[in-house]
Formats: sequence, C-alpha cells, structure tokens
Amino acid sequence: MRFTVPDIPRSLISSGQILPSVTVQEAVERVANFLAPGNVTVLTGAGVSVDSGIRAYRGKDGRYMNPNYKPIFYHELMDETEKGSLYRKRYWLRSYLGYPAVRNAFPNTTHYGLSALQYARIVPRLITQNVDGLHHKALSMSSIGPVHMQESILELHGTLHRVRCKHGHVVDRNTFQDRLSEANPKWLSFAREIERIGQEPRTNPDGDVAIEHLGISYSDFVIPECPTCLSENRLNDVHKPDLVFFGESLRAEVKDRSFHDIEKADRVLLMGTTLATYSAFRLLKSAVDNKKPVLMVNVGPSRADGIAGVEKLDIQSGAIMPDVVRNILGTRANQDTVINTMLNSGVVKPPPTDDDDRTPRAAG
Repeated sequence: MRFTVPDIPRSLISSGQILPSVTVQEAVERVANFLAPGNVTVLTGAGVSVDSGIRAYRGKDGRYMNPNYKPIFYHELMDETEKGSLYRKRYWLRSYLGYPAVRNAFPNTTHYGLSALQYARIVPRLITQNVDGLHHKALSMSSIGPVHMQESILELHGTLHRVRCKHGHVVDRNTFQDRLSEANPKWLSFAREIERIGQEPRTNPDGDVAIEHLGISYSDFVIPECPTCLSENRLNDVHKPDLVFFGESLRAEVKDRSFHDIEKADRVLLMGTTLATYSAFRLLKSAVDNKKPVLMVNVGPSRADGIAGVEKLDIQSGAIMPDVVRNILGTRANQDTVINTMLNSGVVKPPPTDDDDRTPRAAG
C-alpha cells in the first residue's frame, strides 16, 4: 500500500484564482456579521499559529515551504523491526530538539480572539487541526474547568503534549522529555548549546525539526523503555506522541464528534487552513451538504476554492480578530474583565519572512 502526504490538488494551485481584494475594515465587518448570531463552529489550521512563531506547512501560494518534506508515517514509526527502530530514533531525536519551541510558544491575537468568543458563547465549539495546544492556553485565561475545556475544543489530530506507548500507557510530554534527556546526556548538552547560541533548528507545526544538514546522525539516540510496561514485566520502547500520524486513522469517537460539532452549528467558520487533509476537508463537505453558511479566512489557495456555498476572505486572521470581537461584543468587550484581558493579550511574532525555504537546506 502506498502512503502519500496530503496536499492541495495541483489544479487549484496552478489555477491562479484571484479573489477580490478586501480591506481590514471590510473583513472585520464581514466576519463579525457572520459570527454575531452565535452558535458557530470554528475549524482552525496551522495558519492561526504562525503569529506564535510556529511555521505553517505551506506558503501564500499553497505550496509546501519545504518541498522535500518527508514525514515519518504511522506504519514506519510503529514497525517493531530494526528498520522501525531507526525510524523511531530519527523521529524522537528531531522531536526532542523541536518540542521545546512548541511547548514554550505563546498564544497570539487570533487564539485570544477566538477564546473571547468561546467565553462569550458565540463559538461554543472549536475544532483544531493543530497539535500545539495554543487554543487551550488562550482559553485557560477564562479559568474554565477541564470538562468545559474538553467540550469547547476538539483536537482533531491530537496533541504533542502527551505521549502514548504501544500498550496504551499515557504520560505527560514534559515527563517524557525528561526521560529522553536522562537517556541521552550528549543530546541534552547539544540542545542546551544550540539554545545558548540561538541556533535552534527550525520547527515544523508537528514539532519536529530537520537536523540532517548539521551533519548529525540519529543512530545513537536512545529511546527509553516504558516504565509502566517494565512494571508489568515486559520491554517496550515503542512510543508515539498522542497525535494522528500520516497513514493513521482518526479514532472513531473523534471522527464522530467532529461531524457532530459541524451538525450542531448554525454556521461554520474556517480559519488558517488549506483543508489539505481529508479529515478536515470532509467536515467542509458535511457543512455544505447540510446547507450551513460557510466563511473561510485564509491566505492563499485551499481545497475549498471553487466550492459553491463557501465565501472566502484572503486575509490573515491576526489582522482582524481583536476588532472582530470588539465589533460583536460592543461595550462588553471593555467591561468584562476576562474578555478585555484576552483582547489585550497575544504575541505577534511570526517566523522570518525568508523562512519560505523553496531551496531546502535538507530533506526533512
């Protein structure tokens, strides 16, 4: 069976569809009018985390910013042969070095704008393809409980912040990072040194980094045994982040809830996503089939282009979201302490403009 990385059809990228230009004020008013009636389900993608310093997969033209992007597939990561062991060493070394940048990232103005709308019950359901946990960080400012948090945000593709062994034992990612550090003192020193000199490898949205261009081998990286499995008298060093890898299926309960969240909505907002993965694209299809009004806020081509019933604004979400919330909530935006704090929070620190690497330094 052949596995491929999801992509936007070449015909959409090459069509050169030109959308009517829209000013920031026009976009604010259009999005605010769309959201104001409430009961909106929002679907977000990698584009909403760019202002937090996390690279998107694709540039403004819809093409991969690293054309040689070669992720590890699920069947490769879980392969228990020697070949699979090498795949896991490659993945976990890259992820070990790349995870701190994701862990330490701060929510941006889009995250806080959406969280304010969640807090105000305008957006009761948010589905995110991102695995960085930044929607949770932003919404936690409202001091909502874990049950409400779980009901408010569905992580369609899982999270980087947990690790699961092949027998189902789950551990917090920081704990797993500590285990990796303990098992790999050489790599701990390397990670500290590149952080000290400010030369951290570039991080992908899924938290891994390309290191081959540094002339580094990952063959000596040690993946620790699962301690719970050891307590059950078995050896097991097969671990994966609690997220969906390419070639892996969504859990049935996640898939069912994603459709439920679309069906329960009166309208659907797509933000910062090209819908390249079918797990996200089929949610758009469900919304359109059920006659839901759909608005997309995204820069560049997407799989939604040309679909009847989808209105698209070609603009960055960070340029409009705080004003969208103020437009909808009026005086409450200033009078409600939680909302006011959210609207005055959020970083705007996108990766450098020359980060679009069409001549990649390394495959990865």
